[in-house]
Parts: sequence; C-alpha cells; structure tokens
Amino acid sequence: MKTDFILILDFGSQYTQLIARRIREMLVYSEIQPYNCTIEKVLASKKNYNLKGVIFSGGPASVFEKNSPKISTEYLNYFIRNKIPVLGICYGMHLIVHLLGGVISKSKIKEYGHTILNLKRSSKLFINILKHTCTLKVWMSHGDSIKKLPSILKVTSLSQNNIISSFESEQKNIFGLQFHPEVHHTDYGKEILKEFVFNVCETKNLFKPSSFIKEKVDSIRNEVKDNYAILGLSGGVDSTVAAVLVHKAIKDKLICIHIDSGLMRKNESRDIMNFFKKNFKMTVDFVNAENLFINKLKGVIDPEQKRKIIGRTFIDVFENEALRIKKHKGNVKFLVQGTLYPDVIESVSFRGPSVTIKSHHNVGGLPDKMNLKLIEPLRELFKDEVRKIGKLLGIPSDILRRHPFPGPGLAIRIIGDVTRDKLELLREVDYIYINSLKEFNLYDKIWQAFAVLLPVRSVGVMGDHRSYENVVCLRAVTSLDGMTADFYHFKREYLTYISNKIINSIKGVNRVVVDITSKPPATIEWE
Repeated sequence: MKTDFILILDFGSQYTQLIARRIREMLVYSEIQPYNCTIEKVLASKKNYNLKGVIFSGGPASVFEKNSPKISTEYLNYFIRNKIPVLGICYGMHLIVHLLGGVISKSKIKEYGHTILNLKRSSKLFINILKHTCTLKVWMSHGDSIKKLPSILKVTSLSQNNIISSFESEQKNIFGLQFHPEVHHTDYGKEILKEFVFNVCETKNLFKPSSFIKEKVDSIRNEVKDNYAILGLSGGVDSTVAAVLVHKAIKDKLICIHIDSGLMRKNESRDIMNFFKKNFKMTVDFVNAENLFINKLKGVIDPEQKRKIIGRTFIDVFENEALRIKKHKGNVKFLVQGTLYPDVIESVSFRGPSVTIKSHHNVGGLPDKMNLKLIEPLRELFKDEVRKIGKLLGIPSDILRRHPFPGPGLAIRIIGDVTRDKLELLREVDYIYINSLKEFNLYDKIWQAFAVLLPVRSVGVMGDHRSYENVVCLRAVTSLDGMTADFYHFKREYLTYISNKIINSIKGVNRVVVDITSKPPATIEWE
C-alpha cells in the first residue's frame, strides 16, 4: 500500500520547515521541494507515495516584483485538473490570487505579529473551529494584501483591519491563508492544518516506521546488489540507525569504518568500538586519522571552510579505505551516511527560497566528484522519526537517547583556529559538563548540550593571583528535531555547581558563560 504525502513548495519562508514539521507530527509524510521543481520529477522519485495535497509556503518577496519566485498558471492548473487540493500561505496565497487573475498590492496597513481575525463564513478549514469561536488570534507577517479577489475564490475571514485573511474555492479545492498556521503563536493553527490534510486532502495511508524500514531494506538491497558499501560510523544516533538498517539489507556487504579524526569527545572512539563489538555482529574497522585532520585544519578560522575541509578529508579517508577493501574483498561502490532531513533543508538553497544557513559536512561539505555513490537512507526523516526507526530495529536506548553530535566534531565548537591544546581543553570541559547533566538527571530533559571554547581570554583572580585564561560557553536546548529550539532554563544551583566544577578542575579556564539564545534567531551550534 502506498503512503499518502503532502508536497510543500518553498518560496523562501524561514517557516517552511515548520510546515513540514507540523504535518509530520500528524504521522503524515511531507516533503519540501523548491518552487521551481518539476512535478514530474517529484512524482517519479516518489513511486511508493500518493500525492494528496500541495502547500505553497510563504516568502519575503512580493508577487508583483519582477524577479519574485513564481510558478506558471499551467503549474497551478495541473493540480486543479488532477483534483489535488492546494493551500497557499502568505506569499503562497498571494501567488494563487495573482495566477488566477486577481490583484495584489502594497498594504496601507501592514500586519506583523498577533492579529485578530473574524471568521465570515463556513469553510472546510474552519469547520470545527466555528463550533467554539468566530474570532481567531493569528500570527501575521505581510506588507502586501489582496486588492481584488478572483470570482472563483470566496472570502472566509477578514482581519480586524478589514484585510482579506483567508479564502477558498470549494469547487476547485483551493485555499489561502494570509496568516501562518504553522507557528505556535496562531490559535488553532494545528487544527487548521489538520483540516486541510485530513478533511480536504482525505489523507488516510499514514507514515509507518515499519513500512519505511521494509521499503528502505528492499531499495538498498536492489541498489547495492553484489557490491560492498562502507559507512562512516560516528557512534551517534544517525550513523548507528543507518548502519543497522543497511546491515539488515546487505549483511556482510556493509563495512563500517570509524574514523578517529582527533575531533571527538573524550574516550569516544574507544567507547564506540567497544559498544559495537558488544552489541552488533557487523564489521567495524578503526582508522586513526588524527594527525591528518588536525594538520589540514591548521590556521583555518572560517567555519564554512572548516566544514568543507573536514567533509573532503572524511571522503579521502573513505576512498582510501575503499581501495584497501577492494584488494581484499571486492568492489566498493557505495558510501552510506546518516544524513537527516534538517541537514538537507539547512544546507540547500534555491534561488529565492530559504537561504543556506550552513553547510553540513555530510551534505554541503562533500566534494562535487566522488568515486563512491551515496546512500542516505535517513535523509527524509527528522530526528524523532529516526529514533522510532532505531527502536524498531532493536537499537539500545542508551544510543537512541544520545544528544546530537556534529560530524565536524569539536572543530566547530572551537571558535577560531583548531589546535591540539584547545581540543584537549574543550574535551575536558565537555566531559565534566555532560557527566554533570547525567548526575543531576537533566540529560534526558535536554535535546542537545555542549560547550564552546571562545576566542577570548579574561582576567580573573585565582589563589590571590591574577589569571588571564580561557572563556567557555555552555549551551543547552530543548527541541523536537533541531529545526527550532529553546534554551534550557537551568536552576541557579546547577549553574553555580557546574561553573565552579569546570574552573576548579580544568587549568586554563577562569570564566564560564551560558548561551540563552533560542533558534531562531541563532542556530544551535555556534559555527
């Protein structure tokens, strides 16, 4: 049975990933594509899925601007002809009006932040909300508005400023929202999206982890055939789940390689090798490449350059290992990576749509040409979905509960150039910090926690003597998938304890600060 899915066309909104996230929370598969993708290509890549609906995201442009991102009227008509419901949000709403012959203009009254709506008529999107209220508090972010609505579209709500805030065409299955239902600031936002997904699109065949596993196992087995695949095993959730999933498909044709880049946390490589030897019957080779990575990073300050150097160096090591394996076993054609959907979203930029936030070493950090073909079995999934897959695969909870750790390792938690001394210092800080979270029963309440070594020194007084030492910053966030995050609110007693513990235990640190920034506006990692 095919899985139903919702396609999201990205027109540049920083909220686009939230739309996908909200729909995934309903156990409905959703996927973001650039607005200028071809629908034929999308459908060809989703042979095991049924397209049930399309959402046009918001965006920062105006539809009447010359270079604003647009699709053709024929593109919209494709969905109408095939009876695929369309929902436009903010810019996406304006684009639908524009394509159908309506008029969009600059608003005399711009609406940003919370706005009150008056629901004017029954709508498939508001059908259950109207049982409770005729007004909604929603989140607006627009400077344009609808001046003239095409005749086939009917107004379903007006804002307190008498601006059209939603419309629908029941006949054509077209819907538009001026506000953002995907953000938590909008009352009944999730309910509105649910009505579109289930009532309008009639989505029924939900995303099932067990079906996903079977589909991926069959697909990987058919692709790899008699060849070998290698996998970069970091020991984190993503690479572990990817390893167990691929091993299920091709057994001994998978060779896992753990590379000690010298950028790992304290005792990490030793613990990973022991864990896999104890829990899994799969081949795991160990490669000590510490000198190679640290030498390549010598004097490099720019974080994007760090990521790309590390990504290329990993590939160089993998390709060398592939040649070694080929001599002893057989042809290695594939490289498996634990890339996740947030990695893809943050690393890929389209003309007009969401800007690239940062390249991930396993997405944007890879060289253009490689001798190995990529297999990324998890690239469609969010982190919480990966944990569900891992649980079904029998992976111990100790691994599945681990905080995310970036592929570039501690290199992007050292602001500035990377040296052995800085790595050793940060390793010790991280070790004390993470263990203290476990001691205080805080580790499982936090999605990700880590320390950052700042490129500054500060004056202090230690033992009645002046000190001039390093500053470290502690970061801890709560999140579902890393797309958005809030900083964790530590109690004062814990902060006092951990600050004293780090300064008293580690020579070279005399000041500890705490990062209390959410995402957005910041990213979780500093680099």
